[in-house]
Amino acid sequence: MISLTDTQKIGMGLTGFGVFFLFFGMILFFDKALLAIGNVLFVAGLAFVIGLERTFRFFFQKHKMKATGFFLGGVFVVLIGWPLIGMIFEIYGFFLLFRGFFPVVVGFIRRVPVLGSLLNLPGIRSFVDKVGESNNMV
Repeated sequence: MISLTDTQKIGMGLTGFGVFFLFFGMILFFDKALLAIGNVLFVAGLAFVIGLERTFRFFFQKHKMKATGFFLGGVFVVLIGWPLIGMIFEIYGFFLLFRGFFPVVVGFIRRVPVLGSLLNLPGIRSFVDKVGESNNMV
């Protein structure tokens, strides 16, 4: 079993609450207050889980500057009060930042009994194959 430090446990809680607030904010028609709280908690939780130095190294790699700009720009746009536009920027930046992890996630989900069979349905399979193919790894 993986042992977590107290700081990482706090980070997991912050990240979990951040995802909850982001999801709840989108469900409630892009409520800007909930989205802003979710953004702050998610980014803070990420920094607590992997550490400040590794967080900065991840976000500010030379080949990820465009993705970081969209993601953090989206966070800023949500914070100043334009939640729909900010979330579009954030989602685009998120996919650019984490696209190297998608093949790993798709491969894992395909091994899960029920979810794997859902991913093999005709309409979903072609989309998942495109998401799961790896052009460049992180």
